[in-house]
Amino acid sequence: MTDTHTSPTGNRLLAMLAALDNPHRLRIIAALASGGRNYISQLARDLGISRPLLHLHLQKLEHAGLVTSQLELSHDGKALNYFEASPFELLLTPASIAAAASTLTPNPDPS
Repeated sequence: MTDTHTSPTGNRLLAMLAALDNPHRLRIIAALASGGRNYISQLARDLGISRPLLHLHLQKLEHAGLVTSQLELSHDGKALNYFEASPFELLLTPASIAAAASTLTPNPDPS
């Protein structure tokens, strides 16, 4: 999770920007930010996308630290994986990009 008061490293910034470079993932963040935490099946219904596709997008967002998940048991014993938006703030200026670029590893992982 990225602290809202610190700038991400270059590799972290690339992961965050890559995760946000998709309309489905922007909608997922928006839904979690406005509606609060939710589990995959309900979130998929709300967004009108399949659970497998949603799961792939949530994995990318979680890898970038933009969402978190927690597995819980429902009243009837079903395992539900709840997701919620992580607090983050990105300020993109030439200076913040330069600062992040100075921390890049030589060959950042493109995933």
